[in-house]
Amino acid sequence: MYSVIEISPKVFWVGGNDRRLERFENMFPLPNGVSYNSYLIGDEKTALIDTVDASISALYLENVTHVLGDRKLDYLVINHMEPDHCANIEEIVRRYPDVKVVGNKKTFQFFEQYYSLDLSSNYMEIQEGDELKLGDHTLRFYFAPMVHWPEVMFTYEVSKGILFSADAFGSFGALSGNIFADETDFENAFLDESRRYYANIVGRYGMQVQAALKKVSTLEINMICSVHGPIWRKNLAYLLDKYDKWSRYIPEQKGIVLFYASMYGNTENVMNVLANKLAMRGIQDIRMYDVSKTHPSYIISDVWKYSHMVIASPTYNMHLYFVMDALLREMSALGLKNRKVSLIGNHTWSSAALKVMQVIISTMKNVELVGTPLDIRSSLKPEQDADVDALADAIYASLSEQ
Repeated sequence: MYSVIEISPKVFWVGGNDRRLERFENMFPLPNGVSYNSYLIGDEKTALIDTVDASISALYLENVTHVLGDRKLDYLVINHMEPDHCANIEEIVRRYPDVKVVGNKKTFQFFEQYYSLDLSSNYMEIQEGDELKLGDHTLRFYFAPMVHWPEVMFTYEVSKGILFSADAFGSFGALSGNIFADETDFENAFLDESRRYYANIVGRYGMQVQAALKKVSTLEINMICSVHGPIWRKNLAYLLDKYDKWSRYIPEQKGIVLFYASMYGNTENVMNVLANKLAMRGIQDIRMYDVSKTHPSYIISDVWKYSHMVIASPTYNMHLYFVMDALLREMSALGLKNRKVSLIGNHTWSSAALKVMQVIISTMKNVELVGTPLDIRSSLKPEQDADVDALADAIYASLSEQ
C-alpha cells in the first residue's frame, strides 16, 4: 500500500523508512532507523527528485506510480549519486524509458561506475544556474561539490522557494508519520541525531558547506527537503544557524566531554575523580564516555557540540590504546578545530599514551591545551590529588572565560 504526503501543491513526498538497518554506511548505529526521502512534482511536466535505497524499493515504486497515475515521468533529477539515493534509477528508467535523467557531468560519471544500464540517450546534463520549467514550477540547479561528494547539487524550486538539498540538512532517524520538523519534538527526537549525522558524514567538509550556505543565502527559501530526516518549513533560521556553527567548527555551547580508555578501571577512576571535582566547582554540563563501549560517532557528535574535552588513556603495547588512537585520528580526519583540551595519560613501565595524544591533537587547528597534562603511574594515589585539583581549577577557569 502506497504512503505519500503532499508537502506543497503538486509536490509530494514519496519516500519511506528503514527501521531494520543496523548501521548507516555499515558504520554508524541506527537505533531509530533512517528515512529515505524522495519528492515528486506533478505539474504540466513531472519531475522526480532523487530515488531511495534498495531496501525500500517496493514501497517507493508503489508511491511513485500512485502519484503519477497514468501520466509519464518526464524528468528524474539526481542531486546525489550515493547508492542509498540512486538505487532505483535503473528501475525508474525501465518503467519510464523516455524519462530525462537530469544531472551534471560527475553525476553521469558516477552512475556509469556503479551501474551497467546504458542511459546515455536519457542524459540531460545541466550547468550551474540552469533552469527547467515544469509549468507553474521551475527548477534551478546549484552545484554543491563535496557536500559531501563531488557531484552533489541542490535543486531549488523557484515558485514556492523549496530547496531540495541532497544530504545537506539531513538526520539519522526514521520518520513516524509526521514528516515535518515542526510536527516533531525536534530537539529531543532529532537534534542529536542531526548533529551526529553532520559531524560524522559531512563534518570534514566545513569549508564546502560554508560555500554552499553562501551560495543559497540570496534565495528565498521557505522549505528545506533533505534526503534524510524531517522536512523544514518553519523556523528555518534555527537549522541554518546550526549548520553555520557546525561547518565553522564553533561549539554550540560551553560544556565538557570526558572520554577515556581503561583496561582495568584505573584510568576510569581518574576520570571519575576529575568529573566529581568539576561538578563540585559548579560545572553542570558534563558528558562522559568509555571509548571501548560507546560508538565513536556519539562521542564525535558531543565533541562537535561542546567547547571542552578531557581525554584519558593508558599506554598499550608501547603505544596509545588502540581504540582511543582510532577515535582521535578520526576526529583529526574530520577536521575538528576550535576546541579546548585537557589530557591524562596512564602507564606502568613506559609512558607513550600521553605523547601520542599530544601529537594527534597537534594536528587539529586552533586547539588549546588547558591545564598541565597528567601522567598517572598505574593508579591514582592520594599524593596526586592536588594535581587533579589543579587540572579541575584550570578547566573551570577556562569554562568561565567570556
